Amino acid sequence: MNGYLTEAGAFLISIIFGFIILMVMLRFILQWARADFYNPISQFIVKITDPMLKPFRRIIPGFGGLDIAAIVLMLILKFVEILLIVAIGGQSLNLLVILIISATGLLSLFLYVFIFAIIIMAIASWIAPGNYNPVLNLIQQLIAPIMRPIQKRLKPVSGMDLSPLAALLILNLVVMAIPHLQKTLLQLVL
Repeated sequence: MNGYLTEAGAFLISIIFGFIILMVMLRFILQWARADFYNPISQFIVKITDPMLKPFRRIIPGFGGLDIAAIVLMLILKFVEILLIVAIGGQSLNLLVILIISATGLLSLFLYVFIFAIIIMAIASWIAPGNYNPVLNLIQQLIAPIMRPIQKRLKPVSGMDLSPLAALLILNLVVMAIPHLQKTLLQLVL
């Protein structure tokens, strides 16, 4: 029974923290991409994340157009999530190890947001090309900073836009490098 409670607790912690971190991550990306904040989805994200971000923004200023307060908040939330899961499991980890796992986990999430957004846009372009939808419009704005440089270099071939495939290939290669980066960083600390 204790094993079940440990797994259930870890699952609930992952779900709750994962949702909050994803919302803060989406807000960070939407700000970075200069997306429409009047979109209903953007408004939802802003209303959920504002109570958590406002105290951090009083202390931590932005830098170079990046919301550093959001990055710090995500890192703290991920750190606490991993710390709680490790504590529930009865294990102990070096705090620096947890920090490295947190940072690489956030980097993976950042890339997966773009991967899933590109897949959604590709499927939507097959199912309902040219139709307006506030969610798809926001996703289009979200992936624009990633897609623009690729689309400049990779022109459509016979009317087929291959830039989403190229973007997915590049993003997946970077995702594949993250465990190796994590392993290298952990070797430096341990």
